[in-house]
Amino acid sequence: MEIYLELLFRTVFLYIFILIVFRLMGKREVGELSIMDLVIFVLIAECVAFALEGLEKPIFESILPIIILFAIQYLNSLITLKNKRIRDVIDGDPSIIVRDGVINQEEMKKQRYNLDDLFQQMREERIPSIQNIAYAFLEPSGKLSIFLKNEDPLILPLVVDGFIVDKHLELIQQDRDWLIQNLSREGYGNIKDIFYCCYENNKFHVQLNSTRKHGS
Repeated sequence: MEIYLELLFRTVFLYIFILIVFRLMGKREVGELSIMDLVIFVLIAECVAFALEGLEKPIFESILPIIILFAIQYLNSLITLKNKRIRDVIDGDPSIIVRDGVINQEEMKKQRYNLDDLFQQMREERIPSIQNIAYAFLEPSGKLSIFLKNEDPLILPLVVDGFIVDKHLELIQQDRDWLIQNLSREGYGNIKDIFYCCYENNKFHVQLNSTRKHGS
């Protein structure tokens, strides 16, 4: 009887504890989980299984690895929030699979993404033909984001968290010098001060970083 009561207590305790841990980790759709998120969640699940099987061990000893994993994930989220380069290394960067109706074979090979994967996700989005696609991005989560030729033009960020996104500059057939000169002309002399910048209808739309003083 005592074993069953201990099992009941641990199950309820771990249920509430894991809910709190996941809530503190922040909101994110299951389909949007990064590789880091998935690794953490799998390890936490294993720790919970060990905690329920090893009833002879103290409960704190069982949840200590979960606390350590939470600390790792929380620290990772703080670092990636403040540094785009580290965020791209850990979470990955979207890959252009289709551009103007042409499939990027080299990028598909690099991402180990085959035609069957592409066609399946096109069917899920009810896209009948590759020729209808202006851009198709393979997101770090594995989801394919598709923009059609007859839709509104795709507006890409040129500066994110103070870092210039060179890939997006290439897509609009421009370079860093063009971006820096035009932003400087509009009064934005330091790229690091810019939280977000895009180029739409021949005009820059800029939001400064609230954590930095403009011009510093």
